[in-house]
Amino acid sequence: MLREVLATLGTADDGRLYTNERGGVVGSSTYYRVWQEARALALPPAAVASPLAARPYDLRHSALSTWLNSGVDPTEVAERAGNSVEVLLGPYAKCIDGRQEIANRKIEELLREYE
Repeated sequence: MLREVLATLGTADDGRLYTNERGGVVGSSTYYRVWQEARALALPPAAVASPLAARPYDLRHSALSTWLNSGVDPTEVAERAGNSVEVLLGPYAKCIDGRQEIANRKIEELLREYE
């Protein structure tokens, strides 16, 4: 679908796929308005009334939090997010709370190899 859109509509001179009506950068207020309209169409009413995915950034936050909490190495998460580990773990370190039992089990398994 993307190739078809590019073949039909092309891009802006600077390579952007979408522009405003004057050919400039789409404003954040426009993104927010369209996001709110899309949420109302895509989610059930109770979810629309909730804070679930209230902003487009919430999708990124949810993905990074989920990856960290599932045990993906922070170095890998940071690389995929385009951040350093330090920048990633500032706001997201709390996402790996509650994983002490898993960490202890991994440490114990490793130590057993040396017995």
